[in-house]
Amino acid sequence: MKFVVKKTSNGQYRFNMVASNGQVVATSETYTRKSSALNTIASIQQRANAAAVDDQTAA
Repeated sequence: MKFVVKKTSNGQYRFNMVASNGQVVATSETYTRKSSALNTIASIQQRANAAAVDDQTAA
């Protein structure tokens, strides 16, 4: 897995989470500052292991 940070056509920033096979598995919201996008990536990296799964498919 890796995070790919990109600049949008209107000068803002977003990132994709990309699997080892190159497939995009998640796309972020748009950020006006690159530092905000990078801070969100750091937060995800720190907290992802503790993330719960909320399976709402069960009746």
